[in-house]
Amino acid sequence: MTQTLEPPQTLALIENPILPGFHADPSILRVGQDYYIATSTFEWFPGVRIHHSRDLVHWRTIKPPLRRSSQLDMIGNPNSCGIWAPCLSHDGEQFHLIYTDVKTWGVQEVFKDTHNYLVTTTDIEGEWSEPIYLNSSGFDPSLFHDTDGRKWLVNMRWDHRAGKNPFSGILLQEYDPKAKKLVGEIKNIFLGSPLGLVEGAHLYKRNGWYYLLTAEGGTSYEHAATLARSRTLDGDYEIHPKNPLISSWKQPHLEIQKAGHASLVETQTGDWYMAHLCGRPIEPIGERGFCPLGRETSLQAMEWQDDWLYVKGGGNSPKAQVPHPNLTPHPWKVAPARDDFDSSELSLDWQSQRIPIDNTWLSLTERPSHVRLFGRESLQSHHHQSLIGRRLQHFHATASTKLEFHPKHFQQMAGMAVYYDTKHWVYLRVSRDEVLGKTLNILVNDANRYSEPLPQEVSIESLEAVHLQVQFKRKTFSFAYSSDGENWTPIGEDFELYKLSDDYCNGLSFTGVFIALCAQDLAGTRLAADFDYFEYHSGD
Repeated sequence: MTQTLEPPQTLALIENPILPGFHADPSILRVGQDYYIATSTFEWFPGVRIHHSRDLVHWRTIKPPLRRSSQLDMIGNPNSCGIWAPCLSHDGEQFHLIYTDVKTWGVQEVFKDTHNYLVTTTDIEGEWSEPIYLNSSGFDPSLFHDTDGRKWLVNMRWDHRAGKNPFSGILLQEYDPKAKKLVGEIKNIFLGSPLGLVEGAHLYKRNGWYYLLTAEGGTSYEHAATLARSRTLDGDYEIHPKNPLISSWKQPHLEIQKAGHASLVETQTGDWYMAHLCGRPIEPIGERGFCPLGRETSLQAMEWQDDWLYVKGGGNSPKAQVPHPNLTPHPWKVAPARDDFDSSELSLDWQSQRIPIDNTWLSLTERPSHVRLFGRESLQSHHHQSLIGRRLQHFHATASTKLEFHPKHFQQMAGMAVYYDTKHWVYLRVSRDEVLGKTLNILVNDANRYSEPLPQEVSIESLEAVHLQVQFKRKTFSFAYSSDGENWTPIGEDFELYKLSDDYCNGLSFTGVFIALCAQDLAGTRLAADFDYFEYHSGD
């Protein structure tokens, strides 16, 4: 059980983003006094991050729902496939989680293979059910529980045909919980607004109106949220008179950019808030640029006027600071900066690439107070990497670890990587050179263009173990190493952080920067690497 701190007398303003670093496509939900946000994880495992709050100001990460390969099998999934836009809901008895496992995506792919599933539980921090397959007609599915007890699925429909709008509308179909399948007629209830690229739909009901909230404009700087309403569930839906409901488009002075893909929640005191996707460029405010922290989650205060919803205070601009709700403050215990790997389970900060973390490739017991990784496939693999990563959540930060590793040849490597996806990473690794013995080197994969920028390997043959460090300085990052963890020797040049961002990947990748511990054994002998600790400090 997570312990709580003594609450302060008053709540501070909500500081956006509330979930910094890669936390995209928020689906917000209140059950009693508890608030939850589910966010996309794409190819990172476990699938779907769930965040918990009791005051909308302080958030903690709780146990992820998709922890078994029977619930989510992503081996071989391309970059930025996997979990897209989960939807978390509750019907008074149990939690429902709808998610897409995307199998095909990219510049050259006309088709998208998008399989939609449902899992349920009565305990959000407990075990979730095996998945129920729903459909594959498009992505961003959402489940709506109507007041008459019926349940309805909405999802965008993908049209692959030449000359057609691929974002061809929002489909509605009934879900039968007893039969555990979709039933009845499929209706296209909303073709979108002139903003285009309609997706990310959520349904709500208030004062006899059905409200359809969608994402439009794409997921970059043109991103927006559109609201429409109808007296009947299947439409016709009229679009908000001042659409879009929220957007940062053509407002380059805003600190919060890329605002869109939203969901709504009403507090127990009757206030309304909207959780939405956003991004923060590394360039100063007023300039557009690259967002290596990924797509993040912010929160906006909302208000109703004439049965239409508006951003509180007017306009449709996302605010960096938002008034807090009238709720009792509830901070959570802050996790320590240093993880000594003393627990029998990894911290929830850590995720892996595509596969479950299990004792076939990671051990916390074979060498107590260490993470032992058994070397497997390369950092370019879409299958069986030995890699765990945690999100970069600040523009200025320092991360360090201690590695004990005894490679026998150059095909055995271990170290710390600044990692975006299989095509984009910078890797400070330990390996072995035929002349110099145990060495350090920096390996770079820049849009699948491989290089080794150091003029030669750096010998560390005399060191039993080596401390590795990466320092982030908003626009750049650099590495260092040490024999004692106190006196650091820089290694290599400053690297441009923008090259590890959605924007650098032409807006067709959707994650964010991770700091990764990893091991490779390209000879297949699974040599072990031991990491003694991991430490992360924010400089923001």
